[in-house]
Amino acid sequence: MKKIVKYFYVLFFLILQNTLVFANISIGEKNAKVNVKVFSSLTCPHCASFHIKIFNKLKEEYIDNNKVYYEHFSFPLDLAALNAEKIIKCTSNKDIAFKLLDSIYRNQNKWAVGEDINKINNSLINLSVKFDLKKEKLNECLKDENLQDQILSQRIEAQRNYKISSTPTIFINDKEYDGKHDFKSFKKQIDKNL
Repeated sequence: MKKIVKYFYVLFFLILQNTLVFANISIGEKNAKVNVKVFSSLTCPHCASFHIKIFNKLKEEYIDNNKVYYEHFSFPLDLAALNAEKIIKCTSNKDIAFKLLDSIYRNQNKWAVGEDINKINNSLINLSVKFDLKKEKLNECLKDENLQDQILSQRIEAQRNYKISSTPTIFINDKEYDGKHDFKSFKKQIDKNL
């Protein structure tokens, strides 16, 4: 009996571990000296601004040179943001996921408008097919309750572990960044940690 219980504990841990790995997208050298965690909602204008002003420069100067490991954590504040996260997680290719993330932020004012979730979902799908994702697969992801549960579980875990009170919330080496959302200020903080 103890072996069976132990087996289920191991199985539960492996499932939990896979869920957490699946729940965020990351890029860069995992053992980099600096770890950046960004908790954001894809309908949040401040999150889009932070991403547009900082991510590509950060990638070019630090991530691509193995100095920074960057993690995007889902923290949806509404159904549209939740569905956008589902769309991003519809691909297992991290490069496509980050390109899609960038496109979703850059086009936020086009797709995240109105209250009709069907129109919002159609806009997200139309945006995503440009990255060779198939409409059928995207529709499946939008309907996937397990995927939704994983995203929402990550949000609850983030709230519990990091005390997220607004988006974006950014951590550099597990210390909350409260500086300006411009590259010069962010770079200065990154350089202090190198």
